[in-house]
Formats: sequence, structure tokens, C-alpha cells
Amino acid sequence: MASRAGTVAQPQDLVDITALLDAYYDITPDLGDPGQRVAFGTSGHRGSSLKASFNEKHIVAITQAIVEYRAGQGITGPLFLAKDTHALSEPAQNSALEVLAANGVHVLIDARHGYTPTPALSHAILTYNKARLPGAPEADGIVVTPSHNPPADGGFKYNPPHGGPADSDATGWIANRANELLENDLRGVKRIPLADALAADSTGKFDFLSSYVDDLPSVLNLDAIRDAGVRIGADPMGGAAVDYWGEIGERHHLNLTVVNPTVDPQWAFMTLDWDEKIRMDCSSPSAMASLIKRMSDGGAAAAFDVATGNDADADRHGIVTPDGGLMNPNHYLAVAIDYLYRNRSGWNPDSVVGKTLVSSSIIDRVAESLGRKLVEVPVGFKWFVPGLLSGEGAFGGEESAGASFNKKDGSVWTTDKDGILLALLASEITAVTGKSPSQLYKGLTDQFGAPVYARIDAAATREQKAALGKLSPSDVTATELAGEAIIAKLTEAPGNGASIGGLKVVTENAWFAARPSGTEDVYKIYAESFKGEEHLKQVQAEAKALVDGVIA
Repeated sequence: MASRAGTVAQPQDLVDITALLDAYYDITPDLGDPGQRVAFGTSGHRGSSLKASFNEKHIVAITQAIVEYRAGQGITGPLFLAKDTHALSEPAQNSALEVLAANGVHVLIDARHGYTPTPALSHAILTYNKARLPGAPEADGIVVTPSHNPPADGGFKYNPPHGGPADSDATGWIANRANELLENDLRGVKRIPLADALAADSTGKFDFLSSYVDDLPSVLNLDAIRDAGVRIGADPMGGAAVDYWGEIGERHHLNLTVVNPTVDPQWAFMTLDWDEKIRMDCSSPSAMASLIKRMSDGGAAAAFDVATGNDADADRHGIVTPDGGLMNPNHYLAVAIDYLYRNRSGWNPDSVVGKTLVSSSIIDRVAESLGRKLVEVPVGFKWFVPGLLSGEGAFGGEESAGASFNKKDGSVWTTDKDGILLALLASEITAVTGKSPSQLYKGLTDQFGAPVYARIDAAATREQKAALGKLSPSDVTATELAGEAIIAKLTEAPGNGASIGGLKVVTENAWFAARPSGTEDVYKIYAESFKGEEHLKQVQAEAKALVDGVIA
């Protein structure tokens, strides 16, 4: 049968919201099953109530653990609490508030009772902490979101006072304490009814939207976008950015159309992703099919000069141009870096370019041409936080369409991924250069070569995945990869010496990286070649053989 990827979801694809919510309250996790325990990945604890991996007991335990963690760290300022549009996000936010209020934590929830993008939460934490008096308590936050995950999923993420994702020390402590509380039938969890929590003196309101939207001129050249009359089509994809885009257009007088303002917890309007699942991945051609079609139907006379998509918490971006369609995230990162470091005179002249080690090597060549040092870090946006805070790393980006950068004066904007910011940057680039980001990328490939990039999965047992995560360079005895001499074997990121939890092998014109999946019995092979598709396939085949031989 032909794949339904890229076609509109059908009734059989939709989650039963009633069953999902019932399961959130009714199911008790089986702690003997590792999949039903609290576990923090790179973006918090995620799961589904239908799989007993995300429910009320998980959330109250995690929240109590966060209360105890922040107390142990001396964090006594307000906690910003936000949610996205997933069906499980509101009940989880309510559960969290019941625990936070019972513990006397000063909580700030959205003044409009609306949805809050992850970058708006990060911006709120940083703005508060910058404005506070010396010695005054610091703020932190929780955002309830599984990001681009399917409608049946929930997610819960803690952002400490630096505004970005919590590091592994913090998440490890929180997860361990939450599991202890679950094992003890939640003894030690303080909680009051929701009505009392909402009425508590410790519960207040905060206008996340105005704080974020009104500050955008400090980080973007909105005047150029407005003066050039750039026509913007913004698709929130049913996510938390839905009200933000309309306000951005109105408050800053931009020619901006919110393409799809619908919020539906089933996401019935979505086109199916590559695996025929509903997933709000704005870097996926299948998930973005509707917006791509809208741009391609008009050809050169497309309705918009730039069209953009965001995932459910707006920490990722998708860029669609009339001439290039949906841009590969790596391609757009290269264009953004080249443009920003040439057009931000207020940035530290020594600020470095930050990228994850599985991002395209064309970024390395762009950074070198700019005379900027490249800092390559492991997967996870948390690694960019120190540089963004200090201004020493004014840009940080991931191959999975997540990035942020500093304000025009070089000070910090957000320390979490900001899909709204990167989407608006595409319009600034168009306005200032007179070219689309995809046209500019063609210019970069003319200068540096055109890389071919792909990610594939390979089967692996739990034991093999564990072995992959513990490799050392000396375990790799190969000297060649796809006809080229190997010039680097990495198990630590060259930018900061942190473990990459896998292996990266580099030649002059190609590389691959292998990392174990945290949720499936596979490992992921990221690979790139500057010598074309056939060479990439050779790299992928030899990479799999090499890794399988080492972890067997």
C-alpha cells in the first residue's frame, strides 16, 4: 500500500481525548517497568497516559521533587509555570500547581489563561532575573510540553534560573527523588485542591505574551521587515505560538498572516509524518505538506515571501520559501549564522559559533570564512546556555531545527530554543539582502560545496546501545571511511570535552556520528558527504558495519 505520509489525518489516526484524560487520572504506573518510571531525556520527562508513562502520579511526584531541588539550591524566587496545546498539558499544569501552592511556592501562570511557547518562558525567567535587585531571589520555571511529539503524549520540563534546559545533574536528582516518592505511594507529596491553589496568595499572573512580543525589536530588525513589506505566512501548527503570531503582526505592523489559527488537541487538520503518525515536526516535509503546497501552488507568485511553521511549544522552526520549498534545517542554520555574524555589530567580536556535533559541516566552513571559532558540543541545547548568557557564544543551533541567538547588543535573549525568533529572522534576512534564505544557501554551496546529509536508524539491543555509549576512540581500529583517510575519531565533543554518548568519525569530505536511541532498540547514524549521494550511501553502509563490529 502507498504511504499516507503528507496526507491529511483520517478519523482512525486521531487519539481518543476522553480515554487519554481518563488514563491520566486513573492509571497507576508499574514501577517495575522502566518505561513507566520517571526519566528525563534531553527535554524533560515525556510519555503518554495511555502507556502509563505520563499521568497524574508522575506529575505530582516530579513537581514535589522540583520543589525540594530548588529549595536545596536556594532558589526562592517565583516559578513561572507554562503549558502548550497538547491535551495532557492542562491537567498536568493543574496537578503541578496543586503541589507548588501546597508547598508555598510563588507561582506565576499566564495572565490570559492561554498557551505559552517554551522560548517565552525562558525569556520571562531571564528578564526577571536581570531586573531583580542584587541578592534578591532568582526565578525559575516549568513548561508542560512534549514539543513536537504526537497528540497522545505529554511532557514536563524544568528550566532553572539560567532559563535553559536543566543539566543532567539536576534532572538526575529530580528523577531519582520523583521515583522515590512514587515508590512510597506519594508520601511526602504536599498537595491542595486546584480551586485553593488558584486562589492562594502565592499564585499570581504574568503576561508572557507581552513580555516576549514587545521585546522583539531588541533582537530583530523588525523595521527592515516592515519597510520592505515582506509578506509572512506563519503556521503555528496548532501549537502555543497561535496567539503570539497574530500579536506580532499587529503590534509591530508587519504584513503577517496566521495561516492556520486552529487549536485542536487531536490535530485532525495535520498531514501525517513520514511514519503515518501525527507529529508537529516543522522540519518534516510530510508534516509541513499543507504549507509547502500553499507556497508551491503559486510558484513565483506565491502568497508569501516567507512561510514558517512551529512545533507545539514553538521551540523549533521550519522555513518555506517560494523558490526552495521547505529548507533543510542544516541549510538554514548555515544561512542564519552567515547573515547574523555579518550583520550584528553589537555582538562580541570574539563570540564563537555554537553547533551540535551532528549538524552539517558546511557550518564549519562558514565559521572559518567569518573568522569565527567553531564550538562543537554534544546533542542537547543545554550546552549552549553558558555562551548565550555570557555573549561568548552568541548563536547556538541544532540540526533538529532548534536554535537561538543573542540580542542586537550582544546580551542574552533566550537560553532555550526559539522557533519564533528563527522564523522571523528568515523575514529579516529576506528584507535586508533582497534574497530568500534558500537563494543565499545556494550561494554558500557555490562557495563551500554542497553537502548531502541524512539520518538512518540501525537495530541494536539494549546491551549494544550501552556499549556504543561507552566507546573510546581506541576501540575503532579502522583507518579509512568510504575511500578517505580517517582524520578524527571522537567520543567527546571537541568544543567542551563532554561525552557525546556515542562515536563520531571524520574524513576530509565526510563524517558520520552514531548515538543510541533513548526510547527504541536502535542507534541513530547521522552522516554527511560533500561528494554526493552515492558517496553518502557508502559512508552510511561502512558506518553501520564499523559500529556493528565494535559493539557486537
